[in-house]
Amino acid sequence: MKIFPAIDIKDKRCVRLIKGDFDNKTEYKLSPVDQAGKYKEYGFKNLHIVDLDGALTGETVNLNIIKEIVSKFDLKVEVGGGIRTIDGITKYIDVGVEKVILGSAAIKDKNFLKEGCQKFPDKIALGLDAKDGYLSVSGWKENSNQLTLDFLKEVNDYGVSRLIYTDINRDGTKQGPNFEETSKVADISSCPVIISGGVSSIDDIEKAKSLNNNIEGIIVGKAIYDGDIRLEELVKEIDA
Repeated sequence: MKIFPAIDIKDKRCVRLIKGDFDNKTEYKLSPVDQAGKYKEYGFKNLHIVDLDGALTGETVNLNIIKEIVSKFDLKVEVGGGIRTIDGITKYIDVGVEKVILGSAAIKDKNFLKEGCQKFPDKIALGLDAKDGYLSVSGWKENSNQLTLDFLKEVNDYGVSRLIYTDINRDGTKQGPNFEETSKVADISSCPVIISGGVSSIDDIEKAKSLNNNIEGIIVGKAIYDGDIRLEELVKEIDA
């Protein structure tokens, strides 16, 4: 099981949102670079970064911060947030990011997703953020009116290398992930799936390990920042 501690960047700070609500955020003291260094010190190998400024603007706002993290620490970094062009993907690949997460732009334009996968083999992750079974886009402000599973079936052969499934109703709530829906996604996905949203305890990690073999990892955010999960305990769950 791969563990992805999370860093969400807004105004150059580490923040956490509740259910994607930008008006309901908590800021944390450590800078994104220092937080990444902390994860590295504890022995984590993977890192999940979201550029929340990018999600709002469609630009690679925090590219320099992410470049510094990638260059300073030997971490496999996946990045998402407002990546809507081939040029945006290229910028992140050029600074050494392992996976670029496409979300809203890929859902609105499947051809963009297909082109990204063709140009950057094994580098594109698909972020599917769902609310009550339907995909949300544009920083979770819009409902796409597309059922998650229907969309996945349409793009399943595009060459996506990783799928990140987030239940928006659980994200930032520490109520536990939506294991049932994630398992449905993993059952039909042609690529490995990462669980995201609502992780509250080590028990959630243990449950994730018992699920579908196509689930390769889990993202942990707020529970780390709030002290519900200690890093020394979490790191023991890697590949265990």
